[in-house]
Amino acid sequence: MSHTAQFYIDGRWVEPASPRWFDVIDPATETPFERLALGNADDVDRAVAAARRAFESWSATSVAERVALLKRVLRVYERRYDEFAELMRREMGAPITFARNGQAARGTAHLNALIEVLENFAFEEQRGSTRVVLEAIGVCGLITPWNWPVNQIVVKIAPALAAGCTMVLKPSEYSPLSTLLFAEVLDEAGVPAGVFNLVNGDGPGVGEAIATHPDIDMVSFTGSTRAGVLVAQAAAPTVKRVAQELGGKSANILLDDVDLEAAVTRGVAACFTNSGQSCSIPTRMLVPRHLMADAAQIAKRAAETYRVGPTDDPATQLGPLVNRSQFERVQMLIQKGIDEGARLVTGGTGRPAGLDTGYYAKPTVFADVTPDMTIAREEIFGPVLSMLAYDTDADAIAIANGTDYGLAAYVQSGDLDRARKVGRALRAGGVHLNYPPADFHAPFGGYKRSGNGREWGEAGLREYLETKALVGYGDA
Repeated sequence: MSHTAQFYIDGRWVEPASPRWFDVIDPATETPFERLALGNADDVDRAVAAARRAFESWSATSVAERVALLKRVLRVYERRYDEFAELMRREMGAPITFARNGQAARGTAHLNALIEVLENFAFEEQRGSTRVVLEAIGVCGLITPWNWPVNQIVVKIAPALAAGCTMVLKPSEYSPLSTLLFAEVLDEAGVPAGVFNLVNGDGPGVGEAIATHPDIDMVSFTGSTRAGVLVAQAAAPTVKRVAQELGGKSANILLDDVDLEAAVTRGVAACFTNSGQSCSIPTRMLVPRHLMADAAQIAKRAAETYRVGPTDDPATQLGPLVNRSQFERVQMLIQKGIDEGARLVTGGTGRPAGLDTGYYAKPTVFADVTPDMTIAREEIFGPVLSMLAYDTDADAIAIANGTDYGLAAYVQSGDLDRARKVGRALRAGGVHLNYPPADFHAPFGGYKRSGNGREWGEAGLREYLETKALVGYGDA
């Protein structure tokens, strides 16, 4: 990657003001393969100044111009699709088949959805004698995580561009390479100078500078709840808008009328998505008490079919965790589950057999987990499923809602009306009924400590808009 020592500011690749260096490590081999320049507040100042200069002209562009730009971005992205997949395989350990079919595919899916939204979106509306106008909020600071690198930058950059905003992006230092490639895509697509700016860095060096900057009007942050609190605190003195998508501990309620074999097997698959490194996946499976023994055996069979291995092997289903710190955290939480009395059905601590190098975790299932156990309360971010028993539908709803998080929830039932009724009672931003396909127009975001904004589709676009009322405007 030719730009790891540079930032993209004001339409050019530039040298950092005073770089620190960070080794980008392949989690499958535990070896560095790139050196990344990390920036500081001086780099953020340059990027914000460029974004501020570009805002007046970019915010005045027509919808047709923005649609045309997003379509050019999509075309360039599609041409470089395989490069994105390969970089995400190396930087965060996504198996190549999943990198192509899951990770890289999110870029095209979200761009297509956002283009459709923008082509049909009303930026003005007449309400009596008042004209309600939606305008770009201004300069946006975008801070993204490592686990879905392209997905997370596209769901921020695309709606910001569509709204007429300018921006400064700080991706995770653990998965920066696909973001640098996306900057190349934006440059080739003709994004005007200063509209998009990229500064690599860590939280204290660049993230804090973005959150506190007086010339940034909005911060969109995706990451841990702990880090989200720090971002909100840093942003508060300048009263900027803060949109956050944070952690999750999503429940998957299997009602007693399900096809148990299918429901459990698909639940294991959903929990193991991205090697368990997703905030919205169903990591708590709630099972009728009288079905727990059978469900645990089904989960065991399903988990033990997963192939863990080299990320360049097309047959690999689960890759390594992203770094040593995450690997050690997952090992600690698996041990916690054992120590606190959960029944280990399969997996456990340590690496899978034959994988002595790489941050690989065993596909793990616990049964007879109780709601007070650590593995039922804390986000693990690894291929670990916790199975909890319940007695009634009301009991299942109470257990599902009995968490600080509220990002997603899942309900499986042979009766769709019954699933709908339970779904309405769940305190989560996205409730998935009977394992539906992804809907890239559906609002994505959480309740409680899972955040306070929405991404994807029209809801994502609205996060980057301010509302102006022209009172006394007269009839349309």
